[in-house]
Amino acid sequence: MFWRSREAAIFIFVFPLLLYSLLSSVYSHDTTFEGRKVPSADVLLAGLFGYGAANTAFAGLAIILVGRRETGTLKRLRATPLPPAAYIVAVIVSTLVVFSLQAVTLLLLGRALFGARAPANALGFVGVVVLGVACFAGMGIGGAALIRSADGASAVVNVVLLPMAFLSGSFGPNRNLPGFLHAISDVLPLTYFLHVVNGVYLDGDSLFADPKALAIVAGWGAAGVVVALRRFSWMPRE
Repeated sequence: MFWRSREAAIFIFVFPLLLYSLLSSVYSHDTTFEGRKVPSADVLLAGLFGYGAANTAFAGLAIILVGRRETGTLKRLRATPLPPAAYIVAVIVSTLVVFSLQAVTLLLLGRALFGARAPANALGFVGVVVLGVACFAGMGIGGAALIRSADGASAVVNVVLLPMAFLSGSFGPNRNLPGFLHAISDVLPLTYFLHVVNGVYLDGDSLFADPKALAIVAGWGAAGVVVALRRFSWMPRE
């Protein structure tokens, strides 16, 4: 069902690849990252992994679920013997497959066109992919429970996603943000997810090297699940 909606699939899958290509073409020199010089292609690749996870699992899942709810697809599925939990798990696994393909494509694109390196901790990077999908899918399902209209779903999630990506540093270092914007970035899940991504991809750290960041990312995902349990509806609202 994901790939049948070609417009949504192309936007969700291709947009991070397009952004990475454009940004890496513009910022082609080394950049300062945590006090050392790092190739911009590597820093941007790590940032776009974070953005890709949020775009695919949060924005994409929210838009898709709202659309299926308002067209009656979820209502018809709910009337079948299929357990609701089985459908939700299947949707999340589908999202994990899509983001895994996107992550591999980003790696190949970065290495082929911009000389970006492979993850310093390959096994930890696999864990990062799973963590990102789990956290942002929880938020995506919670977001779908709050969005009332299919027409407004894309606008709502992008009003959240794009500022979050800029403030968290997905598109470049955010160290020069004004104080009040730093205060906002310090509570965003993508900020802490990028801490984990940067540690694993750039430094070769363990997935569990930053327990605080993991806890905050997991907490945001759990909050989305709580909202979904209280507010998620299988019936159209319009």
